[in-house]
Amino acid sequence: MKVAAIIQARMGSTRLPGKVLKKVLGKTLLEYQIERVKRSKTIDEIIIATTTKESDNPIVQLCQQLSIPYYRGSEEDVLLRYYEAATEFNVDVVVRLTSDCPVIDPKVIDKVITYYVNNRSKYDYVSNSSYPRGMDTEVFSFRVLEEAYHKAVEQYEREHVTPFIYLNPDIYNLGKVVCITDMSHYRWTVDTPEDFKLIQKIITTLYPFNNEFTMEDILELFEKNPEWLEINSHIKQKGIFKIS
Repeated sequence: MKVAAIIQARMGSTRLPGKVLKKVLGKTLLEYQIERVKRSKTIDEIIIATTTKESDNPIVQLCQQLSIPYYRGSEEDVLLRYYEAATEFNVDVVVRLTSDCPVIDPKVIDKVITYYVNNRSKYDYVSNSSYPRGMDTEVFSFRVLEEAYHKAVEQYEREHVTPFIYLNPDIYNLGKVVCITDMSHYRWTVDTPEDFKLIQKIITTLYPFNNEFTMEDILELFEKNPEWLEINSHIKQKGIFKIS
């Protein structure tokens, strides 16, 4: 059973163009994310799913530089891009990640994957809830992805990959890995200049001393610097009509 993390990435962000290749301490945000996801103990392969647009060539060049597999597909039909990438690389279990989560914790990823694998007979799809935004992990089988690919017709279902799955609980059994304490008010994802400013602070403070810092390390950092919450607390997460 091949478990693969498929990370969707493109340069064309409306609120912060080129965000995935913005640098902190001389390294791109996408490199940080790949480095962290590589430490997962349950992922067999990482695949970057980008687009065929010329503007996304730098993402492909980075993948080649890092020897990371990649797939180029539709910009707007991200569900198609995921399906084709999973087909191309013979993926059995899909771990959906987005490229705006450079400080995602591999232990959180592993927790969601392990819960899915241990409960495959019960759940078709597992995600995590009440974790900080930026720890988002979704896990489902290739069979479920293929069904969504064939059956999803709405534009938002194609753009966001998984709405057809999690908005149809009458069709799919949905599982959740819930954080003991609700931490959903933390926003550690990058979609705006304010988000980038916060992530920059987190990485520059922690990475030079501990390049394997955890979610708990970040939480401790916020305890020491509570004012950091204000940097991007006013930013609203875009709804499912956003192309990721």
